[in-house]
Amino acid sequence: MELVAVLPVAIVVAAITVNALVFFGDCAAFDRIARNAVRVYATSPTYGVQADQSQALIATAIQAELDGRFERVEVRYERIGFGLTRYTATLDYAPNLFGMGVRSSVLGVPLPRLRHGTSLAVDTYKPGIFFE
Repeated sequence: MELVAVLPVAIVVAAITVNALVFFGDCAAFDRIARNAVRVYATSPTYGVQADQSQALIATAIQAELDGRFERVEVRYERIGFGLTRYTATLDYAPNLFGMGVRSSVLGVPLPRLRHGTSLAVDTYKPGIFFE
């Protein structure tokens, strides 16, 4: 009888724990992948490539490295002066139930997506120079 009462709670706790650990692991990988993509595509773009084209290349490179089944990547840029451009990459993670997608709402209450972001400012005129 106790098993019937405890099993649903144990499954919920296990699902939350697994989602948290997967999200934290993805955040660590995302930080490394996003910064490397910015360093590759934004610090020394090829002739004629603008910041918005670099933004698309960065987003494509990040998405290619991550398993995009439950994740969405967004990259923005802003000019911050003195030739510097800040690229901000954001990871949206949708919680799942051990690899299966879950509904976006339960009993009318929307389930939030987990978000994580990282940014890097680069100087496009001096290749290899970037600021945290």
